[in-house]
Amino acid sequence: MQPDNLAFIDALARDMNDRPELYERYGAADFVAVLAMRRSADDTFYARLFVDGVKCVAVDEIDADEAATADFCLDGPLEAWLAMFDDIVHHGGATGLHTINSLALMGDHIRLVGTDPMGLDKFSRFNQTLQEFFDGAARVVARTTS
Repeated sequence: MQPDNLAFIDALARDMNDRPELYERYGAADFVAVLAMRRSADDTFYARLFVDGVKCVAVDEIDADEAATADFCLDGPLEAWLAMFDDIVHHGGATGLHTINSLALMGDHIRLVGTDPMGLDKFSRFNQTLQEFFDGAARVVARTTS
């Protein structure tokens, strides 16, 4: 599993859109998030997610200068993202310190970044929706290995 490509992020979006019942319990979400996965000091994969209601309405790969246009950005080394997704695949969902909330709040592996306080607040309000989105990796990987 390589999370640092648009095909993987798009598969997570399709999984979300196929299972609105999983997201309805968290209520309607409205945010634009950027996932920044740092492969090396000079190579970062940026994916932007547009979430509206209980759907991911779009994903795209962007350049670094576009990341600031999101409500918030989750930025970390690829190894931290891989550890989170490995935990999700192994357990069927993130556990303990591998949840995106724990990772972002501790800020030592994946950092929550943004310039607009209202945009940053959206991470707090909708992080359960985002976690469910990431937890979809367990289903995505299961489909590709079966």
